[in-house]
Amino acid sequence: LQFVESGGGLVQPGGSLTLSCAASGFTLRYYAIAWFRQAPGKEREGVSCITSTDNSTISADSVKGRFTISIDNAKNTVYLQMTSLKPEDTATYYCSRQPGRCRNWEGFPSWGQGTRVTVSS
Repeated sequence: LQFVESGGGLVQPGGSLTLSCAASGFTLRYYAIAWFRQAPGKEREGVSCITSTDNSTISADSVKGRFTISIDNAKNTVYLQMTSLKPEDTATYYCSRQPGRCRNWEGFPSWGQGTRVTVSS
């Protein structure tokens, strides 16, 4: 059972990246899948979450209007489209899951190696 995150890299402020979170060993159906991020020296922060049963989402205020989470159940993959990136978005981005719906950022276990995003000129 694992998530494999990919798509990170170096991007200039104002740029865009799309991250992928591919699940293997289990189906994403009936789970809430969330993206988290952690910058050096900072606590883990919830970014966006999607409920697989109805595609409803929640997002942190810091990314609303800039980041979009989506799911492709056929590919068992969740995506995070990030636009208008800022230096403060620099972090390692992880995905995680828990049964049920997205309600808040509690209860998601730490999972995977993550993918590094660096926003810098």
